[in-house]
Amino acid sequence: MKGPAPRRQKGDLPEKVCPVCERPFSWRKKWERNWESIKYCSRRCASQRQKS
Repeated sequence: MKGPAPRRQKGDLPEKVCPVCERPFSWRKKWERNWESIKYCSRRCASQRQKS
């Protein structure tokens, strides 16, 4: 039986840059299944993008 998977360090997590605020943001557990489709770092940036 295998034990739990080794945890990643924060520096090892994938990053993207938000097109609205141009800040880098890191992978989050809640985005695990759809990381490829995540474009914005927050709901605020997503709503600001839709207004412009």
